[in-house]
Amino acid sequence: MPEYVKVAQASELEPNRGKLVEVQGKKIALFNVDGKFHAIDNTCTHRGGPLSEGELEGDEVTCPWHGAKFKVSTGEVLSPPAPQGVGCYKVRVNGPDIELEL
Repeated sequence: MPEYVKVAQASELEPNRGKLVEVQGKKIALFNVDGKFHAIDNTCTHRGGPLSEGELEGDEVTCPWHGAKFKVSTGEVLSPPAPQGVGCYKVRVNGPDIELEL
C-alpha cells in the first residue's frame, strides 16, 4: 500500500513556481502548474543542476545550469544536454497539505 508523506502546504507554493523539499533523504522539486502540483527529482541528469530553481513554463522546467528541459508531470527529458529523465512522484492534496507517495 502506498505511503503518502506531507511535504508542504499548498499555500506555500505560488502558481507557476518550484520549491525544493527534502523527504526521507531525497531532494525533490515540487511545482505548482496553474494549481496542479507535480514532483520530480531535483537533480538534473546532466550535471546535477537544481531543477527546483529552474524556470517553469507550462509543465516544462529548464535546468538553470545548462538549459536541459524536463516535463514536470512525468520527469521525461525534453531537450539536451540531459541524457535521461528524472524520477517522478505521485502528488495529492489533502486539505491544505501537499503529500507525495514514496
